Amino acid sequence: MAGWRDGGYNLFAGVNVVSKAFGELVHKQLEPAEIGAIQLAEWQRQDRPVYIIDGRPVAEYNKMNIHASMCCPNGELAKRISTILDGDTETPVVINCAGRTRSIIGAQTLRWLGIRNPVCALENGTQGWRLAGLSLEHGSKRYYPREAKTDAALGSAARQLAESHQVAAINEPTLNNWLADEQRTTYVFDIRTEEEYRENGHAAAVHAPGGQLIQAFDHWVGVQSARVVLIDDDECRAPMIASWLALMGVDVAWLRGGRDSWRSLRDFKKQSESNLRLESPRKVQLEEALDPAMLCLDARPSMQYREGHLPGYRWVNRSLLNEQITSTDYQQSIVIIADMERAICLTIELKAQGFKNIGWLASTLVDWQSKGVTLERTPKKPNNTSCIDYLFFVHDRHDGNLEASRRYLAWETGLLAQLDDQERRIFRS
Repeated sequence: MAGWRDGGYNLFAGVNVVSKAFGELVHKQLEPAEIGAIQLAEWQRQDRPVYIIDGRPVAEYNKMNIHASMCCPNGELAKRISTILDGDTETPVVINCAGRTRSIIGAQTLRWLGIRNPVCALENGTQGWRLAGLSLEHGSKRYYPREAKTDAALGSAARQLAESHQVAAINEPTLNNWLADEQRTTYVFDIRTEEEYRENGHAAAVHAPGGQLIQAFDHWVGVQSARVVLIDDDECRAPMIASWLALMGVDVAWLRGGRDSWRSLRDFKKQSESNLRLESPRKVQLEEALDPAMLCLDARPSMQYREGHLPGYRWVNRSLLNEQITSTDYQQSIVIIADMERAICLTIELKAQGFKNIGWLASTLVDWQSKGVTLERTPKKPNNTSCIDYLFFVHDRHDGNLEASRRYLAWETGLLAQLDDQERRIFRS
């Protein structure tokens, strides 16, 4: 990073910077209407009819939400807003999130879809609500309608929007050819709900909720200039999300034909996973994993390790592995605690170092406790410097630290000013 900075280029704090900066650019250029927390609270006090739609995933909504709001993640708006409104074309609709980006994107999505209701974004989301001295609910379960028929007019609007942004609607043979292309990476994302994906998702696709793909693109895509293909089952959600990604500068397309087009897609994901499993560690039981003769490695996220881990286990991160594992006793047996994908990747690297006997404990913290194992908690270990997988920057803004919320919102609204001309040209909005 020092070389990058010395070359005159910008460094950015935080995560999801591209998505957040894009949201601020949308706010500046498209100017979706906004409402402040005090005004919305006054509407509620007056019992004024209003739909408050929280555009975040269910888990985030459960943690904290605005009174009387309904959870409908942004990626589901194109499919479900008609069912939510149920013919009402007059009552105002307010989209909120925890900060700014998803409120802005959600409100503009409804504007583009052409709903007749007044639509606005809640300024600064739940953080702005708390900064205004208002309280939040916790554990609410007012969710989007599970059964919803796609409104033909909204589906048409989503497809026309994608076409206007030069987003290709591709067919199955084209996608198969892209997946077979060894010269370029192609990501295939099923952008429906997790429940839908579990019920009938294609093995060639990775589940990525549409709204979160816009919000946290760098979480899902790690290859610069890769192709991205979105699939749904209604030809409504995929073109809508694809339009946003195209404006973010992503080379994106959506699969025409919905779920019916998936049936004969070649299962490249299963093939690649099969290759990975050739390197899979053998599964071990808890009793073996507690053997003190083992080299015991916990590769879960650092904050999970701090909160509770098996006795004798040391925390490791693949990026720090050469510093953390200095043993040359390659005959020593190793046990890894991690999810399957992380365990496989770690196994590959440990074998490259020379270790041969590597096991994987697939059970969870709950399983360990149910068997009477006393977990160790180490709130200061690993130390903050080592926790490169965790962002300490305003990390407690959703846990009551109002000063952290102020600093976070200042960071987000200041992103555009940090972009140079080359960085701005990434976006098409």
